[in-house]
Amino acid sequence: MESLRALLAIDHRRALEFFASGLRDVCDTEVNEQELLYNASVLAHYAQVSTQTPIELPTPSSLVDVFDHFVCGTVLYHDSEMMEIAGTQCLLLSGFFETQMRGRHNIRWYSELGAGYFSRAAAGAKSTPKSRLLETMARRFEQWRQRHSRLGRELRDQSYILDGGSGPSRSV
Repeated sequence: MESLRALLAIDHRRALEFFASGLRDVCDTEVNEQELLYNASVLAHYAQVSTQTPIELPTPSSLVDVFDHFVCGTVLYHDSEMMEIAGTQCLLLSGFFETQMRGRHNIRWYSELGAGYFSRAAAGAKSTPKSRLLETMARRFEQWRQRHSRLGRELRDQSYILDGGSGPSRSV
């Protein structure tokens, strides 16, 4: 029972550490730490936001939600923050949940769409460092999408829980 209580008490920092460690493990080459932490923060955020939350923009349950909200809702194209959210949702669903989405959705199209959303977000970002990071995410979207996908497959293939440390540990 104590391990269940500890699992439910995961805060954003521990979730971030978990995903950062997992992403490091699936990266074949050296990666920029800022990019890695940004990607880990995307996964940590969506791991902690419900698909039904009334308080903030909910985690989408499928790429249909992204299509309905961002492709059909073109009024948001000039909102940098919303374009970043659209990019992160494309990354999450076409990457981490690629296996579940592939049978019903064109992953390549959503990858291109996500890169475009990050590019739009970069163009409207208020700070130069944020703009650079978002432009980098646009250019490297497919690389990060593949890393998210690999991490998602590896975590689904094994029974993992968050332990008291910072990385994945095997559940017994």
